[in-house]
Amino acid sequence: MQAWKEYQSKNKDRFLNELLELLRIPSISARSEHKADMKKCAEAVKERLLQAGADKAEIFETSGYPVVYGEKMVDPTKPTVLVYGHYDVQPPDPLELWHSGPFEPVIKDDKIYARGACDDKGQFYMHIKAFETMVQTNSLSTNLKFIIEGEEEVGSPNLATFIKEKKDMLKADVILISDTAMLSLQTPSIDVGVRGLTYIEVEVTGPNRDLHSGVYGGAVANPITILAKMIASLHDENNHITIPGFYDDVLESNDTERAEMAKAPYDEDEYKQDLGVKELWGEKGYTTNERTGIRPTLEVNGIWGGYTGEGAKTVLPSKAFAKISCRLVPNQTSAKMTEVLIKHIESIAPGGVSVKASEHHGGDPYLTPVDSIEYQAAAKAIETTFGKSPIPVRGGGSIPITSLFQSMLGLKTVFLGFGLDSDNLHSPNEKFDLANFYKGIETIPYFHKYFAEMKGD
Repeated sequence: MQAWKEYQSKNKDRFLNELLELLRIPSISARSEHKADMKKCAEAVKERLLQAGADKAEIFETSGYPVVYGEKMVDPTKPTVLVYGHYDVQPPDPLELWHSGPFEPVIKDDKIYARGACDDKGQFYMHIKAFETMVQTNSLSTNLKFIIEGEEEVGSPNLATFIKEKKDMLKADVILISDTAMLSLQTPSIDVGVRGLTYIEVEVTGPNRDLHSGVYGGAVANPITILAKMIASLHDENNHITIPGFYDDVLESNDTERAEMAKAPYDEDEYKQDLGVKELWGEKGYTTNERTGIRPTLEVNGIWGGYTGEGAKTVLPSKAFAKISCRLVPNQTSAKMTEVLIKHIESIAPGGVSVKASEHHGGDPYLTPVDSIEYQAAAKAIETTFGKSPIPVRGGGSIPITSLFQSMLGLKTVFLGFGLDSDNLHSPNEKFDLANFYKGIETIPYFHKYFAEMKGD
């Protein structure tokens, strides 16, 4: 609509400056010393919702950090869209690798560099500015609710309780989230699903104390060696996971879906060069994009034990440790796969050591049907502003709250992300392209328009 375009063009500089102000707040949920910053950021989000046109906006305390809620109910007969986002960000370490201060946003080469620029302040703020656009042009075609939490980066430990307590308040017809990426502005895409997660820690104990490797080496099992052998046994020569029952519930993608995924641009030489590797590694029979989207995986995230300080110490260690995670695909559940993984790890331990495995956290996978009204409205919105249909892709990461929304509110989620895989999320020099920020603000109102029309048919 021309009115949307004119309003957004007139106010684009203000939109950007408001985002920069949010990015200056170091809302790091993982560190208690930023408790005041978290509160300050929540207050700022509340005020931005009210300024954008919300009828009401409130801050709800939890056992951790607060949730910001806002709404504008234009007509009870119209469908309701619930927008989810998070105002907390990852710690910026290592600071020495940043080209500029993580909470001193700078614009360079038409990109915003700051912690939270894309994950997720920049992306949820697109929705607030799209909301403002529709309010100011008197064209809001849906009721709109916002839930912006402050604990996503630490696993959303209090969100389930909040949703349970506020279930009536959160009634809606769809969840809309921008916390994902697209392939590019030239090749738009929509994540139709994200993988689930199982994360455990393993402790292998051998002798009751560290031993002299000369006196006892060769006679006593070394926990590090045993752990390394156990981990190596988890994949076969085709990089297929060997755990019994691991693939039992996997939803296999059909040829049509795999053909659609194959439309995504991919240059293997460029991929390897970007990562600094000579060869790629993965499950035989699948492409790189399939391995990172539609297939479950098992990775070692950390391994340690024995002496790791400066110089040499000839020690046969008493203990060795590893952190292991699995990415899960539809029909697999975190609870079941955690049990399967722990049971297998404990079963393959030889008699010379004892093994203790414990769960860290997890979440279930989620899939949005491409034939659903929710997806079709998002696809049509992107086609309208990009001039081409989006490619449906599967995200490799995990957003556990989507399965939470499904189970507790009975709602489908649409991922309408405008970030890029190259945006350095969780890494130094996180960025968000200005073109993507503005394209999100331009596109989101069309989702509301088309969702209302399709829902009313």
